[in-house]
Amino acid sequence: MCGRLSQYRGIHDFVATLSLPQAWRNNVGEQPLGRYNIAPTTPVAVLRVDHAGLRADLVKWGWRPHWATDRTAPINARVEKVAHGPFFRAIWPYRAITPVDGWYEWVDEGGPRKQPYYIRRRDGHPALCASIGQFAGNACDGFVIITADAQGGLVDVHDRRPVVLAPELARAWIVADMPSEQAEQLVLNLGEPAEHFEWYRVSAAVGNVRNQGAELIVPLR
Repeated sequence: MCGRLSQYRGIHDFVATLSLPQAWRNNVGEQPLGRYNIAPTTPVAVLRVDHAGLRADLVKWGWRPHWATDRTAPINARVEKVAHGPFFRAIWPYRAITPVDGWYEWVDEGGPRKQPYYIRRRDGHPALCASIGQFAGNACDGFVIITADAQGGLVDVHDRRPVVLAPELARAWIVADMPSEQAEQLVLNLGEPAEHFEWYRVSAAVGNVRNQGAELIVPLR
């Protein structure tokens, strides 16, 4: 999965997709986010549950344990290893949903530059991406998105994809008392299939992180 996302709707739209009726704390803001080209290491809106209930926060995209100072903070975690490897052991219990309008991948089609594609749900709803992170309220906070092998036609765009969950499974994912083994099986086996998504070519302008307009997700003619 390549490192660009879009979150242009408002946080209320994302919470409505999650369909949690309880009261929640919005630490993101009331206005549409309007972000069409989110890069790693920048703040991203995430949804999670703590002792006081559902909350929405801006959290840095990318995390590494304190002892891994010899490498860049990953932005993704492979679903096949995340529950058992030492790298993400400290944050595996701290689950969140990263709601996105879509994400980008770059494909080598034989031209001088790789062609960017935009990927989104066919039904127009936000994609609820399974994530884990550190949410202690300090400078070490960050999160990663869990990824799996691509399926169907998505393989032609990239060999990895975010694990996107249906709303009822996304709600289950962020419940604090879900056993570790059950959480692992959920993300291993119950991510949304490739046929729930569509993808199309978009402008190469998305390659510049300073470009943020809605024109970035318009299909190329």
